[in-house]
Amino acid sequence: MRVARWLIGATVLGGLAALNFFVFEGPLLVQLINVSLFSSLFVLFRVIYGPSPADRVVAVDILGVLIIGMLALFGLFYDQGFFLDIALIWALLSFIASLAFAKILEGRRLDD
Repeated sequence: MRVARWLIGATVLGGLAALNFFVFEGPLLVQLINVSLFSSLFVLFRVIYGPSPADRVVAVDILGVLIIGMLALFGLFYDQGFFLDIALIWALLSFIASLAFAKILEGRRLDD
């Protein structure tokens, strides 16, 4: 069953990549944003159906990194600097949230 899921996932990923890079006629930045969105969908699947809470925390952290990357790509595409400001704030909040989740998973309280 695990091999079948890997094959289905690889087929879907390959199909999306082929559509994005060979069929879609758009700028490179838009194609990179599409790749980030596809990756976010897979990470959201891991957040919802993660086998353990630690896997879910790692997936939320990866989702934060993907959002920061998308904001940087949006900033380049629209030539606006405020997207990078939002990305910096998101990075700081994501780091603090990761620390809080790690303390909760250890069984400690947040004020310890």
